[in-house]
Amino acid sequence: MTELERQQDRAPVPGGWEYASAPESRELVTLRERYGLFVGGEWLEPKETYSTIDPSSEEPLAEIGQATEQEVGLAVDAARDAFENGWSALPGSERAKYLFRVARLLQERSREFAVLESLNGGKPIRESRDVDLPLAAAHFFYYAGWADKLEYAFPNRKPKPLGVAGQIIPWNFPLLMLAWKIAPALAAGNTVVLKPAETTPLSALLFCDVLRQAELPPGVVNIVTGDGRAGAALVKADVDKVAFTGSTEVGKAIQRELAGTGKKLTLELGGKAANVIFDDAALDQAVEGIVNGIYFNQGHVCCDPLDKNTDVGAINSRQQLEKIQELVASGEAEGAEIYQPPCRLPEKGYWFVPTVFTNVAQSYRIAHEEIFGPVLSVLTFRTPDEAVEKANNTQYGLSAGVWTEKGSRILSMAQRLRAGVIWANTYNRFDPASPFGGYKESGFGREGGRHGLEPYLRFE
Repeated sequence: MTELERQQDRAPVPGGWEYASAPESRELVTLRERYGLFVGGEWLEPKETYSTIDPSSEEPLAEIGQATEQEVGLAVDAARDAFENGWSALPGSERAKYLFRVARLLQERSREFAVLESLNGGKPIRESRDVDLPLAAAHFFYYAGWADKLEYAFPNRKPKPLGVAGQIIPWNFPLLMLAWKIAPALAAGNTVVLKPAETTPLSALLFCDVLRQAELPPGVVNIVTGDGRAGAALVKADVDKVAFTGSTEVGKAIQRELAGTGKKLTLELGGKAANVIFDDAALDQAVEGIVNGIYFNQGHVCCDPLDKNTDVGAINSRQQLEKIQELVASGEAEGAEIYQPPCRLPEKGYWFVPTVFTNVAQSYRIAHEEIFGPVLSVLTFRTPDEAVEKANNTQYGLSAGVWTEKGSRILSMAQRLRAGVIWANTYNRFDPASPFGGYKESGFGREGGRHGLEPYLRFE
């Protein structure tokens, strides 16, 4: 026996693998004690405030302005003034310069923004750093390229900006949703009043400093914070277009409010995505894709979100945690089999163990209601027809996935699945040039790509 063979025989076999912690520094972010409303390029002292917290620890982070109807009106007035006195008449090539500046600044300050997203939203730093920030910057780069090419985007039509866009975004991807909405609006020549989610306002407020660095003209982008009251005031205000991403219930209320007003509206609402795995799929690849699809961003998509090894972070709020708990309890009560890995959760903060349900019937609530949490429901099918029927048997139609080695089967399923976005042998892949949006109660309109410009334009 050689010396090398003897050494190999004595090599210890590891009994398990444990990651050493790799936390990102909180020192990258400097928080103010109190934030106002960003109106007309200035900070407006709010009449009311509330506290925003770190959902992983329930630690208060800052006092945030709760915008009143009057304060929202001031923001809309500032946006209207900026639109009528310079921005709408600015050549597209000049608007593009500002968007390019914003994109570059987001790249330069990406670590700072990533830490803040994880701190205020609870998502793992790897997702904030590797997904949210690169995509947010990419959207500003992409739409900067379209700003002086609108007549090429829509040939034989004369595109003109609408005016003031009121935009309301959710808490699952705060900065990315901001980029999805602000970038095409500005590229098309509109001005903006944006309201971030009540629980995740900090990245939008830090974005105001990016606007300052980019020297964007005052009033072109205004940020008002607060709960649903601020959002309702923005919908009712003198805006020309409303863009909303959030729950189906609120989307329906907005549509009723705007009916007959002539205001343009786009809605991206709830979803209940089906991932259809055929027996010829590359199973390891499919399993990895499903795990990423359902547990990415805590399913609204268990440890410190700022640890670079963390895969599943904190749930964004107590209210969302209670909704997840209620739906999981209903799954158990209705007869589904539940599996949850042993996992010690922190004593403070909003946490939920990654969960898998098997033996799920189509009638169970967990099969057709949006959980928006790290919970996977597994259903079986015998034929492609049955798979399509089960996948489409929901009020939602936002996205879906198909896993198979047959290209013909992918195309056939994609034609029959009633979903706005269908991924093939992958999941959750986004690109600024590709439109995203849904059907049925998942809303209407598209964001991203050339399609994302059209809701911010009128044609003469």
